[in-house]
Amino acid sequence: MKKHGILVVGSSNLDMVVTTKRFPDPGETIFGNKFEMFPGGKGANQAVCASRLGCKTTFIGKMGNDEFRDRLSQVMVESEVDINNLFIDENEHTGTAFITVDGTGQNQIIVISGSNMKLTPDEIESKSSLFADASVVLTQLEIPLAAVIKAAELANENDAVFILNPAPALTIPDQLFSLIDFITPNENELELLSGIKVQDDSTVEKAAKSLITKGVKNVIVTLGDRGSILVNCAGVKHFPVNKVKVVDSTAAGDAFNGAFASRLAEGASVEDSIEFANSIASITVTRMGAQSSMPFLREIKHLQIV
Repeated sequence: MKKHGILVVGSSNLDMVVTTKRFPDPGETIFGNKFEMFPGGKGANQAVCASRLGCKTTFIGKMGNDEFRDRLSQVMVESEVDINNLFIDENEHTGTAFITVDGTGQNQIIVISGSNMKLTPDEIESKSSLFADASVVLTQLEIPLAAVIKAAELANENDAVFILNPAPALTIPDQLFSLIDFITPNENELELLSGIKVQDDSTVEKAAKSLITKGVKNVIVTLGDRGSILVNCAGVKHFPVNKVKVVDSTAAGDAFNGAFASRLAEGASVEDSIEFANSIASITVTRMGAQSSMPFLREIKHLQIV
């Protein structure tokens, strides 16, 4: 059987978003501008992004038995993500995130994991047949590390490309590095993973190369409005990005990962997949919200980036 599409193993949250001119200082109360609720969670965001871009996408995650689950599931179904393998936790609430966005589009986020952190390796193992069908497996760190490791092991056993978006930043065990085909940290995450202070492109390269020595095959560092850098045994390559007016950067990383995985699953080269991902992330930051900012394939065809 020919492998196709991507399998996303990850989180789903309902995002509570406040916009304000600036972030408050510790102990300070300020007035905000607007409050909205958006479907989010890194896993769900990345799955929605990939599916909207035309890639067959299956999602494994865990939600609570509550109204947040209904709201999140609806958007995923409307985006044609296969959620037939979703687990339901009767005792934990669905994940939530509290996000503040300032006048420049930068954000601060607090995540309440809820049911996301109840996803177990045994539950992942029970869906092993999905790993045999997928060409790319994508996961993040908003679920337990044990579940991430199990997903990586199953991806390797089934010859699927394994992509880890190491967000939020955590120290990960050495055993995981050798299972990773692509790791996609931002600069803060790279610094934590490598233990090397990241200050400029040269230290980005140094820190990324330290992950290669640990067994990672490819490191793609996302640099915000400076684009991204690919580091592997073949060398280093910088991918610039077009400048845009940033409205909300919340889902930029998720858009990059979902778009990169979708293009890679379709058989594109690594370089083409990164350029495509940069373009999709640039579109996303010009819109508010996480999943609500992810473009559909029909929207981007006229931009000549498909």
